[in-house]
Amino acid sequence: MNKEIILNLPVKNLDKSKAFFSALGFTFNPRFSGENAAFMNIVDGSIQAMLTTEPFFQSLINKPVANAKEANEIVICLSCESREEVDSLIAKAAAAGGRIPHPPEDNGFMYDQGFEDIDGHLWNLVWTAQEA
Repeated sequence: MNKEIILNLPVKNLDKSKAFFSALGFTFNPRFSGENAAFMNIVDGSIQAMLTTEPFFQSLINKPVANAKEANEIVICLSCESREEVDSLIAKAAAAGGRIPHPPEDNGFMYDQGFEDIDGHLWNLVWTAQEA
């Protein structure tokens, strides 16, 4: 059995979050989705996210749901195949309503930039040269 990473992210409006991530090219599996959650494929077979409405997310934990626009507990980092893929995903995130908190960082062997999704979750996209 292959191991998978499944992130659980609380969202304020499930339909708007699905539209945002669809604009980035992510797909959703309707088999594991419903009115309170949507199963998002980030990298087929290895990385997914369950976008859950805040009330449903709250029912799964025994402490308050953090407001990701005010505080962050995690930055989700995804590797990309090229600098162009980083730039393309950043452009799509901005066009879909995401916030771009800083310009790209180019260290020659590594190139990265991040975005904040519409719920305030931070995502970092990084390309690293093969020889690094």
